[in-house]
Amino acid sequence: MKNLFSRKLLCLVSALTLIGLMVPCTASAEDKEEDIHAVILLTSDLHANTWGYSYEDNTETTNNGMPRVYTYIQEVRKENPIVFLVDAGDAIQGTIMTDDIANKKPDQEHPVMAAMNKMGYDSMTLGNHEFNWGIDSMLKILGQAEFPVLGENVLDEDGNCITGEGWTIVDRGGVRLAIIGVCTPDVPIWDGEKEGIDDTTFEAANEAVKKAIKEIGDQADIILVSAHMGQYAEFDEYFGSDSGEKIVEDNPEVDILQVAHMHITVDDKVNGTPVVGVRNSGREVARVDVTLDPDKNIKNISTEIVDMENYEPSEEIRKIPIVKELHEQTLNFVQGIDENGEKGEPIGITTAAFQPENEIRGLPEGKLQDTAVIDLILKVELLNSDADVASCALFKDTSDLPKGDINYGNIFDLYKFDNTLYTLDVTGRELKNYMEWSAECYNQWQPGDINISFDPEYPGFLYDMFAGVDYEIDLSKPKGERIVNVMFKGKPLQDDQVLKLAVSNYRYSSTLKAQKLVKENHDWESSNSIRDMIVEYFGENSPVAPAVDHNWRIVGVDLSEDDPRRAEIIGYINDGLLPTPYDKSYNLADYDTLAAQAEANRKDGKTVQEQEGH
Repeated sequence: MKNLFSRKLLCLVSALTLIGLMVPCTASAEDKEEDIHAVILLTSDLHANTWGYSYEDNTETTNNGMPRVYTYIQEVRKENPIVFLVDAGDAIQGTIMTDDIANKKPDQEHPVMAAMNKMGYDSMTLGNHEFNWGIDSMLKILGQAEFPVLGENVLDEDGNCITGEGWTIVDRGGVRLAIIGVCTPDVPIWDGEKEGIDDTTFEAANEAVKKAIKEIGDQADIILVSAHMGQYAEFDEYFGSDSGEKIVEDNPEVDILQVAHMHITVDDKVNGTPVVGVRNSGREVARVDVTLDPDKNIKNISTEIVDMENYEPSEEIRKIPIVKELHEQTLNFVQGIDENGEKGEPIGITTAAFQPENEIRGLPEGKLQDTAVIDLILKVELLNSDADVASCALFKDTSDLPKGDINYGNIFDLYKFDNTLYTLDVTGRELKNYMEWSAECYNQWQPGDINISFDPEYPGFLYDMFAGVDYEIDLSKPKGERIVNVMFKGKPLQDDQVLKLAVSNYRYSSTLKAQKLVKENHDWESSNSIRDMIVEYFGENSPVAPAVDHNWRIVGVDLSEDDPRRAEIIGYINDGLLPTPYDKSYNLADYDTLAAQAEANRKDGKTVQEQEGH
């Protein structure tokens, strides 16, 4: 009221001082048009998590899943009249429910599409995993969407967007949001031999966005690029055709960039443009709040990454008939229960657990030493390929085979992807270069370190281990110089020696060929997946006992195991009083600081996990 009175008094004084003029005072706070507030909610890499369930573990998850995402979406929609919902791809792949049941019947109703329709998505962008079952199956499944599926840079033989649309404009509450969807152009690297990929063109994302912006012109108030790729180039570092950052640099008209694909949290800016990305499986939602003036000019954009841990799953999603039906069918499939409700024989039997206990909480022994888990996969690969050498990764740090009956969920936990097996000829030098690439996942050991740690720039699925050769990894040395003492059949491996390598189709395409580590092309591909090979092995060889040949080991480190301070620090970690040193090793030089931090946490009465909300 005080401000309103002051403004009216000022108007009166002005009127009295201006001779011969009548100056009406009509402006007031009540009469002024208000700013407009819009909210854009962004998801990606949902990976078919329609329930919030880990079928391989036979447990409900506590912090992810589309039902939790929908609970949050509903909350935001109740508070805001203008809310947009956009997904950046990798939606229909990733669980036993889709990979082993739904996606093999593309003509039938799909649970992910049903859930996304219910959630009210405004658009979805193609992700690379949408192509895993070939173009025809992909289009049948995505054709069930009641919203546009965008792929501005993915073109058919006639040069048209393969899904029919590359961009769309959504008008809500008078705010026009243009959404441009682009997929990583690296799809042929991973799925180049799948049906229809040869006839599909994947253009550079930055150029495709430029074309779309020109077509959009002045039709939109906000331009969002929903890109299924990382912020930085994955393969094309020189030209940036697969780089979210390059999209913004070449297209300053972009107001907001959504990145995906890498399964990491992103909340950044490139040349002032907000860039957001979320973790996979519905763990996070990116919220973008946009303030526009009455003329629809953007005044402010703020971003937030919202964790889904504190949200309860929505029963509205779980009660969708096809979601509920496929969930129950998957539970039965994993447990070996047939259509009549009868439990069949287990896939196999083990005599003991296959993974050793971790010395340090959260640091997987499966990547620090040779284990029965990896040796089993590699043995199966060698048996099915008749190769000299084989490689594979531990996709999940906690993957294990428990003692007793083994079901399909256990096998999926061990090997979650539908990779097939390739063989090709490699020289000794090429194999060593491949092994060096793999060993880059470790951080270099420093004197006083109490543990081995991992470079955060290298996701765990990029670390391969090998069978058929004996070798050592010297972590006292820098990247590129770590593989030493490589032996084949008891003799040093020669650089010009030719071996037959068994490797997954994914690793062959995305690494060996993409990074030019090998010269020869693959000469054989398995007719079944590596996961199916493991199932067959258990069927033919149960009971299976864990076996380790210890053909590799880490050297060049002195972990001060005799120093009592090391045991004390490890005790703090295992008690939850210190964070797990996964990305960076703890060092004895910091003992006093670490001990004080742990004791302070003990005094507060909360573990690190509780403080972080886990």
